[in-house]
Amino acid sequence: MNNDLTLLTDAAKASGEIALKHWQQNPETWDKDAGAGPVTEADIAIDRMLASELGSARPDYGWLSEETDDNSDRLNHERVFIVDPIDGTRAFIAGEKTFSHSLAIAENGNVIAAAVYLPVLDLMYLATSDQVSTLNGAPISATQNTVEGASVLAAKPNFDVKNWSDGLPPYQRHFRSSLAYRLCLVAEGRFDAMLTLRDTWEWDVAAGCLIAQQAGATVTDRVRGIPKFNNPRPKLKGMIAGGTTLHEDIAERLQSD
Repeated sequence: MNNDLTLLTDAAKASGEIALKHWQQNPETWDKDAGAGPVTEADIAIDRMLASELGSARPDYGWLSEETDDNSDRLNHERVFIVDPIDGTRAFIAGEKTFSHSLAIAENGNVIAAAVYLPVLDLMYLATSDQVSTLNGAPISATQNTVEGASVLAAKPNFDVKNWSDGLPPYQRHFRSSLAYRLCLVAEGRFDAMLTLRDTWEWDVAAGCLIAQQAGATVTDRVRGIPKFNNPRPKLKGMIAGGTTLHEDIAERLQSD
């Protein structure tokens, strides 16, 4: 497993090298079909590099990436790469520093190795399923803070009163564009929890999910289901991550589907 983590780490750094050549250089940008959001020439270049390098290193692994047309062949593999070449593409286009590269390996539905790298800030978050999460080599841990005034990373629509059973909760809302980075910030203890209620693509959260879990956070979908990956439709029912008490409080306060 450590060999897999080394592979992801090296690939994440290589992704950063490509991204930084395009960052703040007005990269070619276009919109995906069906309102799926923007993509840049950097996303595509990184995706091609990852598919080549990771595929060559582990030809028996399946492949799931935001920027590669999906293929059901991945369902026949015990292990699968789940990658987002650039998570937070809008932030990348805007020249902001908080985009990330999110790389994970799942085995029979469970993420076993993960790397999330923010190249501008030089932050490398790593985890395996049998080791504590680290940031630039140092162990990190999620907070176990109480509910009142807890800091929660979430997009503004999540805090619409209609989503909550008894009015808006007593949390302080914060935002970062990359879901992978939000999960890592929870793992690092810089924020107490993160929340996204929209159905969530696996590549956005696979790596961050393991990093948050191995840092002591409780991580589920919005209806308290345990995340499983490499699904035929690679989407989850949102995500909640945080210390046990706060996670339970968020889940309790949310309107049921």
